[in-house]
Amino acid sequence: MTKEKNISKITLMDKISGKAVGLVTSEMPKLNKIRKSNSYSNTPSFKVPNKMPFEYINLKGIKIRIAKSILDKNQQTLVLLSPYPQSIMAYAPIWNKLTSKYNVYAYDMPGFGRSGKSVERMNFKSQGEFLKSFIEHFKINDAHLIGPDVGMPTILYYVGTFKTTAKTILIGDGPAIKPSLNGSVIRKMEKSSFWRLIFRIAGAGAIVKAANDIGFLNYVPNKYELSDYKKSYKEKVGDSLLWFKNYATSLSTVDPLFEKIKQPAMIFWGDEDAILYLDNGKNLHERMRNSDLTIFKNCGHFSYLDQHEEFFDMIVTWINKHSQ
Repeated sequence: MTKEKNISKITLMDKISGKAVGLVTSEMPKLNKIRKSNSYSNTPSFKVPNKMPFEYINLKGIKIRIAKSILDKNQQTLVLLSPYPQSIMAYAPIWNKLTSKYNVYAYDMPGFGRSGKSVERMNFKSQGEFLKSFIEHFKINDAHLIGPDVGMPTILYYVGTFKTTAKTILIGDGPAIKPSLNGSVIRKMEKSSFWRLIFRIAGAGAIVKAANDIGFLNYVPNKYELSDYKKSYKEKVGDSLLWFKNYATSLSTVDPLFEKIKQPAMIFWGDEDAILYLDNGKNLHERMRNSDLTIFKNCGHFSYLDQHEEFFDMIVTWINKHSQ
């Protein structure tokens, strides 16, 4: 079930700590101005999330949370990877629409979401290797791989390194290309051990709150989504920050692979992404020979939620184009 009775709330201290991050985020004045023009409110976009059939499997010695829906072997198949600091619940707004048309597998990456801790997986290479294991475990063929945020370099490493039947990839809002044009919050998390310590002390709720303030211009998460995200990192904040400590090395493992990737790629980005700037998507589009670029207007970093209707339409149009 998607709704949980035991709700983990964003506390007053989480809100204060999250707002403090905003005060040292140089992009925040512009984001606040856009939100004001959008009449942004505290009313959740959905009162409750769509139900997702969460379950757990053990794969490569790690407890992995997944959701899957299989219609028919003749339908197109999607594999969805979790973003940070969220989880596969971020697909709840479009889950019912996706599963009415396609076979869908989704999983929280090791060390992310509600999957188990995995310090050794906090880099692009290891996550790409795990994606290979996931696809082999479920014997998935001819899939369209969808990875926003931390899922993006995972997919790029996988298709750029291994022989695969993956049909296409849909990637965006994430790190991969050098030099990475990072927003101020990513620069802090990557470059500064001091700031990683501050985020670790602040805790999961503060990170979720700060990410919402920086990443959304339209979408407002409900209490069930916020609870899931806070629970996702309650015991894993320090581990997840290793992703950013390993950032530069990880970029070096993925950046050389672009020219090797043969699958058609849809690159998507929010035009007002303040975490990883839009120019990253544009530069990646120039480097990847067989790619299209979709730019979501009036959209923040979490494009799959911030413009979820347009995001779903993009997926359908893309798959219709590459269904043979």
